[in-house]
Amino acid sequence: MFSASAEYYDLIYAAFKDYAAEVLQVSSLLRRLNPDCRTVLDVGCGTGEHARLLTNHGFAVDGIDIEPAFVRIAAEKNPAGRFVVADMSDFQLPTRYDAVLCLFSSIGYLRTLERVTRALACFRDHLALDGVALVEPWFPPGVLEANREFIHSGEAHGVRVSRHSRTEINGTLSRLLFEYEIDDHGEVRRVSEVHELGLFTTEEMMQAFAAAGLHADHDPEGLTGRGLFIARRTQV
Repeated sequence: MFSASAEYYDLIYAAFKDYAAEVLQVSSLLRRLNPDCRTVLDVGCGTGEHARLLTNHGFAVDGIDIEPAFVRIAAEKNPAGRFVVADMSDFQLPTRYDAVLCLFSSIGYLRTLERVTRALACFRDHLALDGVALVEPWFPPGVLEANREFIHSGEAHGVRVSRHSRTEINGTLSRLLFEYEIDDHGEVRRVSEVHELGLFTTEEMMQAFAAAGLHADHDPEGLTGRGLFIARRTQV
């Protein structure tokens, strides 16, 4: 998915994504839900920026991502954690965690409710008995506007990246078409990516949590306006 742009991901998102504010919210929520919360698994960890900041808040963070370049970058940022390449809908780690996070709408990349349910079951299996899962969803049907276009840019250390994005909607699937222009110390190249994310209603997501053995509450605002599901195990 991000194979063409992984090395430039932080450069693009640093221009408009406030990781520090999000992590402050997550840290406060986890401490409120469980004052003893310490161990965290970041599912779909990306480049490990959430993990890095959570570590600064006193958490011990591991992570998984399906993109090997992301895992390498995340591990370099977070040498105290364990970061591995894995599919969030089918993974098995030897540890149970006080919290499992799946942020920045990563869950949408599973595209189907069947795979979402499988992922949530994996989350449950990796939770401690009093653990909590925080899942930030993608948009539900009817919210995204087809053919809407955006441009995001970032520049640092002699590298400038500009990303043009356009949205397509096909039923319950959204498709993000990314076109990059990368100027790396005067060497310019262009690459493209296609990202597909499933569009699920809140009710469908709640049913998926229940099917996976999790009781979920839904905060419609969440960290960034996309909402947030807060879930616990329904049985031992």
